[in-house]
Amino acid sequence: MKPFFNTNPIKFSSDRTTDKKQITYHIQSHAIFLFVSAILFFGACLIELKILVENPLEMHYVTVEITDVNDNSPSFPEKQQTIEIGELTLPGKRFQLHAAQDPDAGINSIRTYTLTPNDYFEINIRQSDAGLIPFLVLKKSLDREQKTKHTFVVTVLDGGKPPKSGRLNISIIVLDINDNRPIFSKEMYELSIKENIQVGTSVFKMDAKDLDEGRNGEVEYSLGKTLSRRVYDIFELNKLTGEITVKGLVDYEEKDVYELDVEASDKGTPPLTGECRVIIKIIDINDNPPEIEITSLSNKVSEDSKPGTVISLISLVDKDSGLNGKVIPSIINEVPFELKPSYKENIYSVVTKSKSLDREKKDNHSLVVTAIDGGKPYRSGTLNISVIVLDINDNRPTFVQDMYQISIKENLPPGTVILFMNATDPDEGDNGKIEYSLAKTLRKNINVLFELDRLSGEIKVKGLLDFEENDVYKLDIEASDKGTPPLTGECRVTIKIIDVNDNPPEIEITSQSNTVSEDSKIGTVISLLSVTDKDSGVNGKIIASLVSNGPFELKPSYKENIYSVVTTGLLDREEVSHYEITIKATDRGEPNLSIENNIAGMSLFSVEATDNDVNANAAVSYHIARQNDVTTFLNINSDNGKITALKTTAFLLFIWVFVFCFESCTSHRCSL
Repeated sequence: MKPFFNTNPIKFSSDRTTDKKQITYHIQSHAIFLFVSAILFFGACLIELKILVENPLEMHYVTVEITDVNDNSPSFPEKQQTIEIGELTLPGKRFQLHAAQDPDAGINSIRTYTLTPNDYFEINIRQSDAGLIPFLVLKKSLDREQKTKHTFVVTVLDGGKPPKSGRLNISIIVLDINDNRPIFSKEMYELSIKENIQVGTSVFKMDAKDLDEGRNGEVEYSLGKTLSRRVYDIFELNKLTGEITVKGLVDYEEKDVYELDVEASDKGTPPLTGECRVIIKIIDINDNPPEIEITSLSNKVSEDSKPGTVISLISLVDKDSGLNGKVIPSIINEVPFELKPSYKENIYSVVTKSKSLDREKKDNHSLVVTAIDGGKPYRSGTLNISVIVLDINDNRPTFVQDMYQISIKENLPPGTVILFMNATDPDEGDNGKIEYSLAKTLRKNINVLFELDRLSGEIKVKGLLDFEENDVYKLDIEASDKGTPPLTGECRVTIKIIDVNDNPPEIEITSQSNTVSEDSKIGTVISLLSVTDKDSGVNGKIIASLVSNGPFELKPSYKENIYSVVTTGLLDREEVSHYEITIKATDRGEPNLSIENNIAGMSLFSVEATDNDVNANAAVSYHIARQNDVTTFLNINSDNGKITALKTTAFLLFIWVFVFCFESCTSHRCSL
């Protein structure tokens, strides 16, 4: 409170710098002292005056209300206010604004603040001792990635009529926080590459966007941690550029699809991550030849197997796909086998053809199975299968000839080998082992004269071969194998016996007169005889002659080897009553054989038997009891027992005949 001493009328002026006003004035009065204080209460400007009156001395209290007129516009201390707000600030957050000032008072002072309409902020006013204080209130979270800066205008209005206003430009800078994860343009990418692509080739470039800024928006790429190790061996991802390159061998047959989980991480704190999947399909190329695998094999087959007999099962595999993996098999060489498809794809049977197998023609077959795929150019695979044809007893032994003919000399010693039989059987093992035998239908004497070795086929002489007895032998030879059942082959061996000069000529009396009258005419036939030789050919050609002297000669007949003994001169019994005629017969063999003997019909010896009976009971008659071959060359006179020769013979036979005759009469009392 300041005292004024002034006699002038009071004039008021104010300079409101605080809630209290400094008032300058002039009061025209009779007051001695004036004490003035001015106070602004709630917008009303009141001046309290203390007046001291001198005469009489009095103190008066005067309150003066100064009525304001709206002669000032509200104003802010600054025209621009910038506020930084983090984008994840929660709604409801308050930000104090500059308070406006208005020199006017009362109703003309500041009444309200308004804000440019928007979705994010609203104005809030708080009453304080200093007046109305404006606050900016966040009603919706900010997103820097949508809008980095917001501008508003805060308008302050006073209560005048018309009201006056002031403007404050507000700039909201949205501060970035790491609230956006990197985002790929797609959640899934698909691409195709050929297998065997060159190592180092770039196949794809990732591109993830992060709307944050600074390190929050810097993106690094990486492959997912849960992928198989093989993915890391084949593909490589550049963490900065996102480029996917081939690192190892890409093989369609190993894997035809790779699924790569790719992560994109920013550098915020903490970092945020975005993910996508890259599906890399491998395009097959024809880089694999077909493979032929034997799943079952019986490489031995009987030659009598029926057509369609399964030898082997094979499976075809081509790791390639599509046409590159379509395989067509075939047997490329000429064999009695063929491929037959199964109901399952790429499974085939190797079976026998309709043409029968013949082990004897070929006992081993090598099959060349080739498989060709459908690629361009095609690839092929080859498999060799060896098949052994097992023998059955389907071939009988066969001789080189159906008929053999040999000639051998008679009288060959026993054991002489005359022929080796050789039959062959193309079967093997026991089916091809041969044993020889003589046919069971041969005459019995064949087995006496010949023997056949069952193993070697050797034919030997076993008995005496006599041309004169038989000049031809026919042997039916059988060759049997040891199969089950055995098979037999046959041939005939004709053995011709070659004659050797082993028989001397024989002289046989065909007619004889032992006596001749001495008055017989010249040419009288004494005897008829024939000469024979069992040999043949030259060996059987005979020359007969008389070797003794006498009035006789040997005269040939018109028939060969028939001769007559005839007289050549007159006979005189008184000079010669008895003649011994010797005839010689010689063959023409080499060496020649001959016989020289008395003429047949001459008395050889006589027998005499006596009987002690009388009369007719004592009469004796002679005969040869056993009618056999002896009677062909001997004759006995029934009356006197004189024995004569019908043909030349050996002395041994005489002895035998003599004994025989002696035995024949042992029932009688007889003497020789």
